[in-house]
Amino acid sequence: MRLSSVSFRYRKREHFVITDVDARLFPGEVIELTGTNGAGKSTLLRLLAGLTRPTSGVILDRPAVVGFAPDRFPTAQPFTVTTYLRHMSRVRGGARWEPWAERLGMGHLMNTSLRDLSKGSAHKVGLTQALMADPQLLILDEPFAGLDADTRKTLPVIASEVADRGGIVVASDHQSGLRDLPALRHWTLRDGHLDADAPATGWDTEHVTVAVTLPAADLPRFLTRMREDGYGAHEIEEAV
Repeated sequence: MRLSSVSFRYRKREHFVITDVDARLFPGEVIELTGTNGAGKSTLLRLLAGLTRPTSGVILDRPAVVGFAPDRFPTAQPFTVTTYLRHMSRVRGGARWEPWAERLGMGHLMNTSLRDLSKGSAHKVGLTQALMADPQLLILDEPFAGLDADTRKTLPVIASEVADRGGIVVASDHQSGLRDLPALRHWTLRDGHLDADAPATGWDTEHVTVAVTLPAADLPRFLTRMREDGYGAHEIEEAV
């Protein structure tokens, strides 16, 4: 797959979000895309997936089967998790979603309305629909955001499996969840310009601690929800 002089802007006379990108992607590769907020990462991923067309330049030899998991899965839909995945299976020609739902630990979510999902749980639905058709090109936008610890361990293994069967994986990831994969390629996007194979430095990762006070009766549910979303939530007794 090849990007040749690819540029993109949303409207005429606006600045280019992506500027003159040239890159090649090869079967069996896993690519980590980093960059500050607003650098154009999500736009580049949508261009790679074929969801957005370049303003200029061309993208050649995109694989026939593409899986795309967005940063924010659209939960404002009148479906349960099961109904949605069955629908996507029909769209994908009868692709099997059940093994992926099981592998991502979604058994307790199947009858839940999409509108009621936490961010991490919604992200699992997005990953399942992206993986069900055995994509030759898998695009993941911040795939580790909100995931529980078990799924965070599983996702790099899945990325490796896609690459091992000859697929291409591209993931924007400020949490460096893929860093331990051998032969991981690094792309950095700065102000719309792509630096391919730039070393991952972690300079765009920020961690904060937030203290929350709430009624004791609400504490168990709050801690469960935060931990499901992948946050390190702990109870702290307030000093009297």
